[in-house]
Amino acid sequence: MTINYHYKNVQSPTKVTLTDEQTAGHADHWRILTDDMSRDVPEWLQQMIEKAAMPKGLNNNVSSQDTCLLLSEDEPCHINQVLAMKDGKPECFINAYPCVDGPYGLHCTIERMVVNENTHDAVLRLRSVDGSIIYAFDQLYTANRHLYQQNTSYFVNFSAWAHEITISEQSEVIMVEDQEAIRYHRAFNDIVAANDGQVPSDIQEQIKEWKPETEAQMAPVEINLGHMCAYLFGDTLGQEDEAWCQGQVIGKQQTTFNGKPIILFDVVILREQDADPFVVRIGALSTSMTQAIQVNSYIQANIWLQAAIYKENQNTKNSKVQLQTQAI
Repeated sequence: MTINYHYKNVQSPTKVTLTDEQTAGHADHWRILTDDMSRDVPEWLQQMIEKAAMPKGLNNNVSSQDTCLLLSEDEPCHINQVLAMKDGKPECFINAYPCVDGPYGLHCTIERMVVNENTHDAVLRLRSVDGSIIYAFDQLYTANRHLYQQNTSYFVNFSAWAHEITISEQSEVIMVEDQEAIRYHRAFNDIVAANDGQVPSDIQEQIKEWKPETEAQMAPVEINLGHMCAYLFGDTLGQEDEAWCQGQVIGKQQTTFNGKPIILFDVVILREQDADPFVVRIGALSTSMTQAIQVNSYIQANIWLQAAIYKENQNTKNSKVQLQTQAI
């Protein structure tokens, strides 16, 4: 009898390890939700234990016998809490942070992880199918930390908390006067319009052949910066998940977090040609300013971007987001 062995070299993504001193922690994230952390946060942590669940992430074998246990709640806005375990019982508290559930996502590979193994804080560097680089805090690192693989595509759900969120400044405009840039802009729009909104495969050749029919077609082009979608990640190692974004609100709904009124905004923050839109569900405290933001508004926000990778979502084919609006 012949036995054939197949060796499979499975490697984890590149990992950069931070010390406790190099890790920012979550004080600023709790301040999004309360001005009295010393009173509110311990109370919230105690309350969540009574209805806590164990999220699986990519792991089908979550067990209280693990050395570390991740607890969560089945709520749109909730707390994740990490406990050290010994003999199936909690030994000590490790970490806790507020989370938002995000129904939208993109297929990405994990290029790098910046991790504090003591606190289980991890920031993932993700590359989407269209090549966009996204940094996000890993909500489920405790559950998934031994399972991530290099060069593997994962469907990643994205969400965020807003440090600040306001309606974009509509008066921010730039005037494009370069004739070649204007010609390219007019040609591209004319060709796509003549092709029923689709970009033909020979678009560059058609642009080269395009000629204006009127002088008005070559007039300067005004671009409203307040109507752009943009995403800029942080530039400090381990804090790249602190991001700035601008985008269009396509959905708005209300919920609560430990009795505090929260508004959830579904925001398109990247919308490129021939690529799935990057849509993030952003949670913000309900105030007169956030209540004034409506569906179809363009917003600017400083956000804490989060990611979650679940096994049950990996076979999804519905990664495209239909940009339909919903209002409260």
